[in-house]
Amino acid sequence: MNKNYMVSLIAVIVLFLIAYVGTQQGAGLQLVFGIIIPYLAVILFVVGFIRRVMGWSRSAVPFQITTTCGQQPSLPWFKQAKIDNPSSTFFVIIRMFLEIVCFRSLFRNSRMKLNGGTKLTYQLEIFLWVGALAFHYAFFTVVVRHLRFFTEPVPFFVTLLEKVDSFMRIEVLYDAIQSGLPGVYMSGLVLLAATLYLFLRRVLIPQVRYISLAADFFPLFLIMGIALSGIFMRYFTKVDIVAIKELTMGLVTFRPTIPEGVSGLFYAHMFLVSILLAYFPFSKLMHLAGIFLSPTRNMTGNTRQVRYVNPWNYPVKVHTYDEYEDDFREKMIDAGLPVVKMPEEQP
Repeated sequence: MNKNYMVSLIAVIVLFLIAYVGTQQGAGLQLVFGIIIPYLAVILFVVGFIRRVMGWSRSAVPFQITTTCGQQPSLPWFKQAKIDNPSSTFFVIIRMFLEIVCFRSLFRNSRMKLNGGTKLTYQLEIFLWVGALAFHYAFFTVVVRHLRFFTEPVPFFVTLLEKVDSFMRIEVLYDAIQSGLPGVYMSGLVLLAATLYLFLRRVLIPQVRYISLAADFFPLFLIMGIALSGIFMRYFTKVDIVAIKELTMGLVTFRPTIPEGVSGLFYAHMFLVSILLAYFPFSKLMHLAGIFLSPTRNMTGNTRQVRYVNPWNYPVKVHTYDEYEDDFREKMIDAGLPVVKMPEEQP
């Protein structure tokens, strides 16, 4: 059993139980988990995010270190790979767009495998690309959908996205009375399934399991906990949506309030979201911003057209070979070492 994922799983379960138990009527910690912790989490997220980005922006990039997979512009009879090895800003933008929106480099990722113990083959990791794409798009959809809790009136694009996302409605008969369940949001189910796939991949593939740390499992379990608690609140238990909207609107308008009727499950759900926000700037999740600042992706590959000089070079006093020979010519001749200019050739 991998202790790294067990530690992360136990940590998420404990965090969930702390918030759930702490917001029961006897404990009375609704103020802490409903107002104080969400505000602290947002502050940590914003400050940590800006600090991390500013640190990256100050990092020295002395040379062109573009990662390329194709032919650089060269002689006229060589066809340039304009997207894989861009030489202009326009194609750099296209390359970055495909990388951010379609995960282009991950699509071409391959895995080395020995067949029969002797034959080396390379296989496309197409399932990893599909899983990562599903995870990120589902996560993005869920985040945008939840804007309805923080805006009044709800923006039209949020309403439109909800209609597209909840295209499937389920009608059931209960106690001989027809009652309709809420629209099934596919993004929540896809997010849970994609997160579970990414977790199983880290556990079942030996090479990936070997390099996986607790810090790799912790955000996966956090997102699983957020997705599961959200799905449970929507489909399996009743929550007071009006009270929840009153709480969230109070947070964004800086008039926080703790309304009656908000369940402990929602506080636990929001606590896990707050932990994810606070953890975000200090984790690998910061690739969200790092992809835009990656010099291996956002630089042009035109080193054959343009000479790049390290801007951080400072003047250094050098001792040239001619000066060295002028200083030690006679000793070099006495030692039998070759010299460029013989003594009689000196002016």
